[in-house]
Amino acid sequence: MIVGTAGHIDHGKTTLVRALTGVDTDRLPEEKKRGISIELGYAFLDLPGEGARLGFIDVPGHERLVHTMLAGATGIDLALLLVAADDGVMPQTREHLAVLSLLAVPQAALVLTKIDRVDAARLAQVRAEATALLAETPLADAPVFEVAASSGQGVTALRDWLLVQAQALCAPVRDGRAFRLAIDRAFSLDGIGTVVTGTVHAGSVAVGDELALASGAAARARVRSVHAQNRPVTRAVAGERCALGLVGVARDEVARGDWLVEAGVATQSTRIDVDLRVWHAETRALRSGTPVQVHLGAACVRASVAVLDGGSDALAPGQRGRVQLVLRAPMAAWRGDRVVLRDESASRTLGGGRVLDPQAPSRYRRTALRLLELDACALSDAEQRLRRLLEVASRGVDLCQWARAEGRAGAMPELEPGSLLAHEADASWALAPAHRDALQRDTLAALQGFHQRWPDEMGPDAARLRRLAVPRLCDPLWRALLAEMRVCASVAQRGAYVHLPEHGVKLSATEERIAQKVATLLAAGGFGGVWVRDLARDTQEPEILMRTTLARLAQRGELHQVVKDLFYPLSTIGRLAAIARDVAARDGQARAASFRDATGLGRKRAIQILEHFDRIGMTRRSGDAHKLRSDTALFASPGEGVA
Repeated sequence: MIVGTAGHIDHGKTTLVRALTGVDTDRLPEEKKRGISIELGYAFLDLPGEGARLGFIDVPGHERLVHTMLAGATGIDLALLLVAADDGVMPQTREHLAVLSLLAVPQAALVLTKIDRVDAARLAQVRAEATALLAETPLADAPVFEVAASSGQGVTALRDWLLVQAQALCAPVRDGRAFRLAIDRAFSLDGIGTVVTGTVHAGSVAVGDELALASGAAARARVRSVHAQNRPVTRAVAGERCALGLVGVARDEVARGDWLVEAGVATQSTRIDVDLRVWHAETRALRSGTPVQVHLGAACVRASVAVLDGGSDALAPGQRGRVQLVLRAPMAAWRGDRVVLRDESASRTLGGGRVLDPQAPSRYRRTALRLLELDACALSDAEQRLRRLLEVASRGVDLCQWARAEGRAGAMPELEPGSLLAHEADASWALAPAHRDALQRDTLAALQGFHQRWPDEMGPDAARLRRLAVPRLCDPLWRALLAEMRVCASVAQRGAYVHLPEHGVKLSATEERIAQKVATLLAAGGFGGVWVRDLARDTQEPEILMRTTLARLAQRGELHQVVKDLFYPLSTIGRLAAIARDVAARDGQARAASFRDATGLGRKRAIQILEHFDRIGMTRRSGDAHKLRSDTALFASPGEGVA
């Protein structure tokens, strides 16, 4: 169990920890000189019996060091809120109380210190003032202890109570989450290398484990040594103070606020959706656009607030609602993490709450569907959250992103039978059966509409059909959906073009004969293509009939008409597409000059071909350049159109 102190400066936090443990947590020369805590201090108390230990985190009480207090308060199991009997309730008493309440610290006690400096009447007055302060908070029922730490008065009773709480505390819950350490200190030791300390928030770690920094640094680290509760061990678990000796990461790569995690769950984002409560003692409403400081774990990042619920753009004091925090720097978070908001100048605590989605979207963040997804994220059980998300997420769920948000590195929960699954590299997506059926209906309706508008065309290419039917569906799920529809014969696909099975462009016997005659001539045309008049002349066929036949072949997806009367076979257009892809991959975009040089064509013809790629959805025009579309794999390999 981890016990944290809180309270105004010079209210006896360090003295009390020393009286309870025998350890002076002020270790810096400046702390000794000034008689105040500047950095987090740590001490430990042995428990009777099985060799377990209580860990104590002693936090600074100065108003300028609330950010340091927050770094220490996150992850504690029990808080001691100290109020000096001679001073009474002071500003940092109120702020530290707000922090403990908003962090939802599981258990707390009110400790009146320096009782030997006041008479009984003053002590009763301070006790009444402090208990009244707690009355409107989650700590209202906290027990009250009266101590004089310098003389030891009342310390034994407090220590005995802490031991009882520690012995009653259940073993850490094995909830399937990966290892995660909130780093609050980093330094180097001769013979060991980089050492980080912090509170283990989830999972366990052992010597030899491979870990990663969730801050986005590329460095991976191997655990050389483990200390838990200030003793060497082979394994540390959630709820313990931990020090890890690391190999593979330099001291200057690590900072307070970083998370050290199992590599598979390392993630960070710049948008976090939070279930937030504005502190009841705050004097103003929290409005959209308000600049704030976000404290999570040992990290602090500046952000702005966007209120998501209802028609209002503000939350009144004491009100609870969902907000999106738009961060100015990336932050690593898991679903369920507690956050505290302070004002931009760090002069007061505004509110706090629980992370609902650590990978929040920038678009559609206030739609009815999105709010239903946040309702699902608020459920208490991870498997329930995923089931409900799949029920409401009509565009599917990114399973890997969901697992990282949950901090889960193990096997995924079982999905509903009939769910549509898509896998790509190290990513997976799922779509519930009901949503799959609805998207298939939308796709068929879009195809029917396309055929009605353009009956002489074979159909749209697969990427264009996705934009027409299900524009917000991710590409892997779209490909899986389309493949399923092809298997059950509800759609047909020829090359890149999709159509209803009953829809097709049929050739007459004469057109079939002409098509066979021109096949060799078209293939021999090269990058320059072949004109209708030239084919008509070489085959001794009427030009009108030749034009009609080639147009119908193009409608069937067997030829490409780049400009009026200029045709290319699939093999040639595929090679040109491969060159355009190579040019775009090399330069970031394809321009007429670079494409002209790569193909040996003239400038005019190079522009015509690039514009054709724009029309069929392989590229997108941007000024004078043509950028590859990220949502299509049209002509992904030479001479082949794929969706």
